Parts: sequence; C-alpha cells; structure tokens
Amino acid sequence: MNPAVFLDRDGTLIEEAGYLDRLERLIFFPYSVDAVRLLNRSGLAVVVITNQAGIARGIVKESFVAEAHRHISDRLAAGGARVDAYYYCPHHPDAVIEAYRQRCDCRKPRPGLFTRAAADLDLDLARSFVVGDRWHDIEPGQALGARGVLVRTGYGRTEEAAPKAGVVPAAITDNLIDAVSWILREI
Repeated sequence: MNPAVFLDRDGTLIEEAGYLDRLERLIFFPYSVDAVRLLNRSGLAVVVITNQAGIARGIVKESFVAEAHRHISDRLAAGGARVDAYYYCPHHPDAVIEAYRQRCDCRKPRPGLFTRAAADLDLDLARSFVVGDRWHDIEPGQALGARGVLVRTGYGRTEEAAPKAGVVPAAITDNLIDAVSWILREI
C-alpha cells in the first residue's frame, strides 16, 4: 500500500472560480505544476477529490467536469507532472436535478471518495496527506488517519479565521507549494 496526497481542486490546485463552468475560467496557480511534479518525484500518489455541486444545481454538466479534468491533466503533463486519479461528488441534498438530490457518503466532509480511492489505488490512508482550502476538505482525511494541511489560498484565510471544532490540521501553509514542501519534510 502506498501513501498519497489528496488534493482539493478549486482554491487549492487551481484558483477558486465559484462554479467553474468554462475552461477559460480554469486558472492554475503559478506553482501548481511544480508542486504536483515534486509529489510525483517523491513517489506519492496524487489524487484530486472535489465536490462538484454545480452538477446537482444544474450549472455544470458532468461532461464538463471530465473536460476540465482532462485540461488539468494536459497542462500538468506539459510540465512533467500528473494526477493519478480524479474523484468528484456530483450530489447535493438541495439539488435542483432530482437524480443528484441525495445525502451521499461521497460529498466532503464525508469520507466516501477517499475510501474509494484508497481501494482503487491500493493507498495507505494512515500514511497519506490531505490538502485543501476548506475545513471540509481536510476533515475526512483526518477522520481516516491522514494528516491534513489547510492552505490559505481560495477560502483558506477565511477558514483559518473560523476554526472548526474537532478539525485540527497538521499544518497551515500559504499555498500548495508550501504544503508540498511541508509534506516532503514529513515523509
């Protein structure tokens, strides 16, 4: 079993854009490719786990989420980096599209996508890390034994100012490249 770094997408790997609905709104942080490449070279699996309630709300189609993930992968590949897998939750309890209206175990902070990724990719959650800009990004990892890193990009500064009871990150960093530097010192 291998350790992994689970990355939130919006506000962590790429800039927060609200409901990302067009590729021209998908903007990488200037250090994202380097950060992922460093993780790849260290032997850690890199898995993106993201809530995509825009699907349930009728704002974004699932086909666009797949297109966005292909675009991210292409951009990373051009820089010698890769994401090993993408997992997303299309559900929301208040969805306007009935097929997606549910309380699932895959919507963060629930751990379903993490456990699915661990089973699919033979990952050791207890030796893994979770990086995100929201408490609900790192909460499931913490519950599963992974170490969480809150980044101050996206909603991170706002989240840091309003700690969530019971969620204690192993580190708080300014951005993804700083989180990766911290992770590489910990492995």
